[in-house]
Amino acid sequence: MPRIIVTTDPTVPPDDAPVLLDEQVHSVHLSTGHAATQLVQRLAWAISDAEDVERARPDQNAPTVRPLRLALPARPGAGLATGA
Repeated sequence: MPRIIVTTDPTVPPDDAPVLLDEQVHSVHLSTGHAATQLVQRLAWAISDAEDVERARPDQNAPTVRPLRLALPARPGAGLATGA
């Protein structure tokens, strides 16, 4: 049975990529302009949803960016209680 399956990229973690469309298709789905338009509309929604999921997930190939921590010398007398 022919199927259309839209999922996110399964080659990047998580391995259990979400399936956003899994639909059996038949030639009747393309037999009229209206039926074909509906099929393409469902496909477009699933593709858009898959893009949203991938945008929300951190890029696995991007280098990890960590904030720069500077070791500043302690100020003389910093943290010492002074008598008043």
